[in-house]
Amino acid sequence: MNFKDRVVLITGGGRGIGAATAERFAQDGARVVVSDMDLEPAEEVAKPIRGLAVACDVTDRAEVDAMVERVVGDLGRLDVLVCCAGIIRDNLLFKMTEDDWDSVIDTHLKGTFLCARAAQKPMVQRRYGKMIFLSSTSALGNRGQTNYSTAKAGLQGMARTLAIELGAFNINVNAVAPGFVETRMTRATAERMGIDFEAFKVGAASQIPLGRIGQPEDIANVIAFLCSDDASFVSGQTIYVRGGP
Repeated sequence: MNFKDRVVLITGGGRGIGAATAERFAQDGARVVVSDMDLEPAEEVAKPIRGLAVACDVTDRAEVDAMVERVVGDLGRLDVLVCCAGIIRDNLLFKMTEDDWDSVIDTHLKGTFLCARAAQKPMVQRRYGKMIFLSSTSALGNRGQTNYSTAKAGLQGMARTLAIELGAFNINVNAVAPGFVETRMTRATAERMGIDFEAFKVGAASQIPLGRIGQPEDIANVIAFLCSDDASFVSGQTIYVRGGP
């Protein structure tokens, strides 16, 4: 896919799926902006792909607005927004604190809302744009993840709604919902459950029709397709990338 001269902003780009997505877009010729809460991981990803690293707390409106203004100011445009920023604070309902709830909901839902609201302005002006929100199979429900499942389900509704609102301006909005992917987040889930990570991966693979767990690159490839002109008539959809139905 050809993203030559396209400007791509990826939140949560310092690790995992976000980092793999940054690398994929760079391979396809895009000018990539890697955003993360901390500058150091963003720089580690951005440097080898000659991208721009930005530190941003996506739950802070002022920081998000400043980030988008910087991207447009430095690179002249914003074509693609990929919202990967996320955290987990897993626990069963009776143990889950308000802070566990607020931090997850704010990062995933409020953070994506703020980024989409800021990004739509330059996209509407140019009448072109692509937005991808990172959901999860946990949106279908998952024990110990009331906060995370709720947030990931909400992102699917946000994608459908913004696809309706922004479609008139030639802006596509979709969600990608990964299944089990080998990242720091799934490692943290194994630790929470008291399971060896290697055993956790083997158990997960046994439940997947393709017989293997996902890698960040598997998700990045789907994101790249949805942001390409080949997918120009796909909008408001949630694509489950889980190795089976």
